[in-house]
Formats: sequence, C-alpha cells, structure tokens
Amino acid sequence: MSEYFSNIKIGATTIATGMAITFRHFLNAVKRKGDAGIDDADYFKQVDGLCTLQYPREVVPTPTIGRYRLYNDIEDCIGCCQCERACPVECITIETIKTTADDLAACGKTSGGQQKRFWVPVFDIDVAKCMTCGICVSVCPTDCLVHSPVADFSEFDVKNMMYHYGNLSKIEAEAKKRKLDEEKAAKEKAAAEAIARGEAPAAKPKPAPGPMPEGGQAGE
Repeated sequence: MSEYFSNIKIGATTIATGMAITFRHFLNAVKRKGDAGIDDADYFKQVDGLCTLQYPREVVPTPTIGRYRLYNDIEDCIGCCQCERACPVECITIETIKTTADDLAACGKTSGGQQKRFWVPVFDIDVAKCMTCGICVSVCPTDCLVHSPVADFSEFDVKNMMYHYGNLSKIEAEAKKRKLDEEKAAKEKAAAEAIARGEAPAAKPKPAPGPMPEGGQAGE
C-alpha cells in the first residue's frame, strides 16, 4: 500500500515540476531573448524569453567558419578540373575548351596574374548532392572555389539546386570549338605538306637523364 501512494506522490511531483517550468517560460515570453549567435561567448548567458524568429525577416546567426553553399569565381578559374576529380559525390561537372593562339589574350589572366589557357563553358555544381566536405576547396590552385556565407538556399524544385558558373554560352562554346578544330586541321595540313616536301619535323629535345638508381640500370 505504501508503494502505491509513493508512486502517486512521484507522479504528482513530476507533473507539478513540469508545469512549473512551462509556466515560468510562459511568463518569460513577454521578454525577448538576446540575439547573440551560437558562436558568441555570451550565447548561454542570455536571459530566458521568447526565442521564436520571424522568418525570413529574422534568421538564426550562423558561424563565419561554417561550410555553406559553394561559389566559384569563374574569372579566376583555370579549368584544371582538380575539384571535379576530387569530389567524392561527383556533384561538380566541368567542360573545358583549349584556347587557340589568337584567343589566348582574350581568355585573360587570373587575379594572381596566371595566364588562363582554357575556356570553361560548363562549370556546374549540384548543391543538392554536395556534402560540404571542403575537399574541392582545398585542392583549388587559384582559390576561386570557396564556401560562401549563404547558409539558407532552400528551393521548392530540386532542379534549382544546380548552379551554373560557366563563362561561355552554348553558341560561344560551339564557335570556340570550331575555331580550335580549324587550328588543329591547319597544323596537321602544314605538317603533312612538310613531310611531302621531305622536311622532317623538328624533334623535341629529350630531357637529361637523372642519376642512376642503386642496383638498377639507367633509363629504367
């Protein structure tokens, strides 16, 4: 019998404790909780109060060191495709077109002064597949691929999660490809004519041999 009344006492105490916490929060709702972000040292020292945000007019502060939506500065992209090869989920798609001799200057240089040798008509990032691992950012040689501070990029249609950063339209890309094919054809024709005239093409100089490895033969 004593255990029966003991259980009733525990139940009543538990309910009273829960209701007291609820009532305290109800009274504190007339005050507004502070706006310190989760990376703020005083985040857990804020007063109790209303913490509902009026989205999208108000948003939760996000840490500046977080990995958010990827962004590519195509003006600094050299088309090396290292990010595409490094991506473990294959969310990056890149297509490049080599510049011709006449087009090299038009392709421009990066902000660091490096000459770009490839047009990048397609640089697509499917952020719906991206797992924000940061590998692509770490391997980028020109630091053009970064995690932007945009943390909220929800969409109603998943197709809108594909971001395009290419620097050529489809028409421009086709024109560049035709120009490159014409240049290749002209070089091949010139080489064939030189062979027909009995002029051997200039041989490329061979690199100097390195030191012989221990216990092996040179040139192995």
